[in-house]
Amino acid sequence: MKLSDIMSHAGLSFYTQVALVLFLAVFIAVAIRTFLPSRRQELDDAARLPFDDGSLVPARRPER
Repeated sequence: MKLSDIMSHAGLSFYTQVALVLFLAVFIAVAIRTFLPSRRQELDDAARLPFDDGSLVPARRPER
């Protein structure tokens, strides 16, 4: 008897469906949390981090 025969009859397919649902739920939660309008300032600040030269004066924001 091969290992693939044993694994296919072990009834483990339920775990793959649970994992898929969990992954999808986490992905949707992260996507919603990322694009919330209330997080815009925090994400803009994080986007400017690579250009931070260590000065204490905050960068001037362009007028919109």
